[in-house]
Amino acid sequence: MPTGPGRPQSPPASHSSPRPSPPTACRRPRVWTVARRPGKIGLVSEPRTITDPADPRLADYTGLTDVELRRRREPAEGLFIAEGEKVVRRALAAGYRMRSMLLTPKWLDVMSDVIEAAEAPVHVVEPGLAEAVTGYHVHRGALASMERKPLPEAAELLADARRVAVLEGLVDHTNLGAIFRSAAALGMDAVLLSPDCADPLYRRAVKVSMGAVFAVPYARLDPWPAALDTVRAAGFQLLALTPAESAADLAEVAPHRMPKAALMLGAEGDGLTRRALDVADRWVRIPMAHGVDSLNVGAAAAVAFYAVSATP
Repeated sequence: MPTGPGRPQSPPASHSSPRPSPPTACRRPRVWTVARRPGKIGLVSEPRTITDPADPRLADYTGLTDVELRRRREPAEGLFIAEGEKVVRRALAAGYRMRSMLLTPKWLDVMSDVIEAAEAPVHVVEPGLAEAVTGYHVHRGALASMERKPLPEAAELLADARRVAVLEGLVDHTNLGAIFRSAAALGMDAVLLSPDCADPLYRRAVKVSMGAVFAVPYARLDPWPAALDTVRAAGFQLLALTPAESAADLAEVAPHRMPKAALMLGAEGDGLTRRALDVADRWVRIPMAHGVDSLNVGAAAAVAFYAVSATP
């Protein structure tokens, strides 16, 4: 069991008969603590064990599988959930403030440095209780409730950008997370979202992106599609990705040679709406083989991001 400051040492061995343990019902729950590092100055959040799934301190983590509830609740309350060690660390490194952390006991040592630096409560629960609270098996064992930051204006992001992604109607969190991961890996400067796109900070999107949503700045374009004029006014060519036969081959358009390029992608299946297509400067397509008509939007985004970011 992890130990902490002030924990009593075990008494020396004795030849007398050991004192019987108190009945199980009278035992107190284990309290997990993390020792301070020598010379460490500052606040240390001592982990506290919670045994009641209805404890109000766990309110941020309730019903994580209820997508509709979390979609409404999290933005309204200014929070999001980071899941897994890497994602929690990346959220903190990106400057997001922690509200609290929820850990199962085996993750205490792994997250000890995070706990030591935290200025927020750290709750320790057994795996079964974590599942009862969240609604699923938390196999990664580490969750953190984080505070959202105010979203920047699109014009602010466009001022210093050269390569941006513009997403319309992407409501699937898995696809959105995959696109953010590709955008980060392939050097896109920003992601702009139509008002009806899913929340990039929803738990599933954050998890799939492996925290890349914290690395690529994003903003909403509203009203849609009129706000696309903001992108064009910043000097960008709007390139609409579509499987239409009338679209130009992406390689022939050579977006990597453009001073500023904005790649527009629509939702899985439907693609970009006619209204968005009509606003675009050019329609572009990724050539397909073997009778395949299109790629998954996440895969198409990765191909297009590479094409627009490649060195001339």
